[in-house]
Amino acid sequence: MIPYTTVGWPDLGDTEQIVAGLVAGGADVIELGIPFSDPIADGPTIQKASQKALANGVTPVYALEVARRLRASGVEVPLLFMGYYNPVFNYGLDEFAVACADAGIDGLIVPDLPPEESDALLHACQSNGLHLIYLLAPTSTPERMEAVLQRANGFVYLVAVTGITGARSELAAGIGDYVSRVRGNTDLPLAIGFGISRREHVAQLETLADGVIVASALLNHLEQSNSDDLPHQAAEFIRMLRGTT
Repeated sequence: MIPYTTVGWPDLGDTEQIVAGLVAGGADVIELGIPFSDPIADGPTIQKASQKALANGVTPVYALEVARRLRASGVEVPLLFMGYYNPVFNYGLDEFAVACADAGIDGLIVPDLPPEESDALLHACQSNGLHLIYLLAPTSTPERMEAVLQRANGFVYLVAVTGITGARSELAAGIGDYVSRVRGNTDLPLAIGFGISRREHVAQLETLADGVIVASALLNHLEQSNSDDLPHQAAEFIRMLRGTT
């Protein structure tokens, strides 16, 4: 179970409370979103959260500070940064990888970085003990799949739909064949994201993949909560998805 939350959303200081609740609810890995002004892979929910976080003053430096605080508070599950390439490039690839490792980050997801152009960041990550997580889509050609799987490490992020992030009522048809096609070409774990929002989605995917990634549905749920109730609501949402409530 890999939930996503945007750093510094809804307000500065809330991320630590949300992550504590997610871990208590049974999250195995946490995806921390570094907000960016043009999140081209993301739908309205994460776009809105990113804009709010940017308005709150969140920067990559602040996101690194949050990661350090999470580790200092005793969070032990793997932490991934999800962010776009421009801020990473602006920070400096090697410098960012060093800072991530020092802060306790385990890997990066950079959805707008094509595999063919990723080798410099991949080298920086590998040199600092970080995973660079690559994405595949249902429309990925055999050539693109080969380019990704030659470089992939940690796990492979399977985009469940042809489109942007966002909670959906049903999973895409043919997802089983898609997962099998990737599974036949790699021994790495496979995690599926984009559009997963319900317990029945997770139940369906449990027989196909090694992990599920949930973002927009979680943010939509937490947006209805006040700050004091965020940890409880985060925990309950993960338990609902796992079927342990």
